[in-house]
Amino acid sequence: MSLKSINDILGVLEKQAKWQEQPFQRLLKFWAEVVGPVVAVHTRPLSIQRDVLWVATSSAAWAQNLTFGRSSLLLKLNQKLPTPLVDIRFSTAGWQNPSVERKQQQTVSPDEHPSYLGEEISRPDVISTKDVNAAFGNWAKIMRSRSHGLPLCPQCQSPTPPGELQRWAVCSVCAAKQF
Repeated sequence: MSLKSINDILGVLEKQAKWQEQPFQRLLKFWAEVVGPVVAVHTRPLSIQRDVLWVATSSAAWAQNLTFGRSSLLLKLNQKLPTPLVDIRFSTAGWQNPSVERKQQQTVSPDEHPSYLGEEISRPDVISTKDVNAAFGNWAKIMRSRSHGLPLCPQCQSPTPPGELQRWAVCSVCAAKQF
């Protein structure tokens, strides 16, 4: 076993930190530099999905013009990114309401979800059952015990978490049917 200096170890850790940096966060840092100040004012990178960069534009004209020049922009971006992008898609979607896009990226903790029932639900140990009927019976028993004492949906009379009733005044299934 060989001993390494602190400088060597710190160098390795620094390289790992750069490697682990998210490509989208990295792209945001140099977006204005690559596209230029005029284009940067009229564009907003939204996300990278399956190696495709999605960019919101202030107008359809900007989206069309940038689409025509996306190959040269793609080359410039790929020079600065660790994993290359395959394509760039420009659209006016997401330009007017940036808060919607931010809400989609945020993680919601389970206790903030309207269907959250609280900590009073015990989670029985998982029982490995090879018999399908016995497994279904076990599941049905657990579901009955979880729904015992829950308020009923005014439309379908099924047990409903209180958060769903507060939010939609009905269960999530009945709320989805209304849309």
